[in-house]
Amino acid sequence: MAEGKNVIDLSVLKRILSFTKSYRVWLYSSVLFIVLLAASGPLRPMLVKMIVNDALPAEDTKLMMTYAGIILGLLLFEGFLQFAYSYSANWLGQSIIRDIRVQLFRKVSNFNLKYFDQTPIGSLVTRMISDVEAISEVFSQSLLTIIGELLKIITVVGFMLWENWRFALLVLIPIPLLLWITRIFANAMKKAFQHERLQVNRLGTFVQEHVIGMNIVQIFNRQEVEYSKFREINKEHLKAHINAVWAFSIFFPTVELLSSLSTAILIVWAVLQATWAYELAEITIGQMFAFILWINMLYRPIRQLADRFNTLQRGVVRAERVFQVIDEEETATIESNGTEKKFSGEVSFDKIWFAYKEEQWVLKDISFSAERGQSVAIVGATGSGKTSLISLLLRFYEYQKGDILMDGKSLQSYDLDELRTGIGLVLQDVFLFSDSILNNITLKNPNIDFEQVQKASKIIGAHDFIENLPGGYSFNVGERGGVLSAGQRQIIAFIRVYVHNPKLLILDEATSSVDTLSEEMIQYATKQITQERTSIIIAHRLSTIKNADKILVLDKGQIVEQGSHNELLEKDGAYKKLYDFQYSQDPI
Repeated sequence: MAEGKNVIDLSVLKRILSFTKSYRVWLYSSVLFIVLLAASGPLRPMLVKMIVNDALPAEDTKLMMTYAGIILGLLLFEGFLQFAYSYSANWLGQSIIRDIRVQLFRKVSNFNLKYFDQTPIGSLVTRMISDVEAISEVFSQSLLTIIGELLKIITVVGFMLWENWRFALLVLIPIPLLLWITRIFANAMKKAFQHERLQVNRLGTFVQEHVIGMNIVQIFNRQEVEYSKFREINKEHLKAHINAVWAFSIFFPTVELLSSLSTAILIVWAVLQATWAYELAEITIGQMFAFILWINMLYRPIRQLADRFNTLQRGVVRAERVFQVIDEEETATIESNGTEKKFSGEVSFDKIWFAYKEEQWVLKDISFSAERGQSVAIVGATGSGKTSLISLLLRFYEYQKGDILMDGKSLQSYDLDELRTGIGLVLQDVFLFSDSILNNITLKNPNIDFEQVQKASKIIGAHDFIENLPGGYSFNVGERGGVLSAGQRQIIAFIRVYVHNPKLLILDEATSSVDTLSEEMIQYATKQITQERTSIIIAHRLSTIKNADKILVLDKGQIVEQGSHNELLEKDGAYKKLYDFQYSQDPI
């Protein structure tokens, strides 16, 4: 929200309210309960006035008990209304944030990788959890409550004017000043909440990154340096919240002072009337009691109104951040608008050019093909474009020139979900969820049963190692699979690919970070899962690709050589140099 605009962004508020369409019964019920609450409260001072003016002078015990019973009944009725309103409003708020969070997560889960490259994960986590949670307060603690408080103020003023309009006008003298102060307070809180939003996001991002990278912090002995950075960020976070607290600490005493001023006007005028017999705004003892109660009922909602308004501001500001993610277009997911479904595994790159930024080409004029059942290996120095090439095949990014063909048809003509279902990927850094081995293999796909997983594990050669873990296939691998070795995580990734039965298999340096024993197991697993499948293998260790049908050598985004292992050695070119260098460093 830009400075100078409305304190509340009405377009954002309107969008929040659009989520109530599925819950209109709960919305209308909440409004009804809050209206009844606003109407029932101001009735009690009228009954108190009747007791003081009518029942007490007449010493009519029966009449006093009748009025007392009515007051008790009203209190019980208000208690029921308060419960009903609180339950319905909170149910409405929680249901809406559930829908928003589902929509947000669905959008985020379909973003392409460019978005995650540019957006801190901590910022996304903050938006999906705390920002979304703040939206529920728009219904449970602010918007509906504001409506109720406004109705209560109107009702109280109406009763006061109806009872004694001259005296009511005297009592209401401080109200214009209060409204002006409230406006200043609201503007101050808007700035405070914007600063608070920024600092919450900054703190969340810092904590997220440093908890994940704590091993790097400790290995390089940077604890004190990072601790100093955290203290500075936390100090700004504290300052942002203190600014809001400071505004509250000024506003609430001011409201109490003005409330006392109204009561003082009431008492002073009554004393003047009794002393000088001034009858311009004559008032009875019962009316005095009623007006004192109405003054409390009037200023309490005004005080709470400012608080609720600030809660509404916070919710709208947080909602704006959430909707920014939902509305993201430039880096949103690539459209799954193709019509082609299945493919056999034949792949062809036809003069592909690709850049992450305009004209800064990462891949230049790439052309090669992989027939069905063939294995194609890609080698090259770090930064040569190997992983970028694979990212295009999976449509994590879009290429700018040329085309990629699957079974002779453009990659973009395939339905995105069907395309990725037909491609299996094993990365160098395997990601496992904090769940059982079984669920990490099946990814909770209902079409894959336990027997299939066991069979695949035996074929891959991993069944025994899994069974030796506590709980076997039910063993929880911990966050990111941290309780398993790199080789064990790789093996699980191979099993995962095998049971999903892809037509095209991609191995991205799957053996570069494992020990010799694990590599032997992975080599065996690779042999099993590549049978009768088209395979594209990004290799670091050239010993793993000797039997590939075709080897591509990439250098600075271009294919400089291609052929079989023996053909490339005979050329005595880039591949031969790479081969000789690697074997001189790590003889096999």
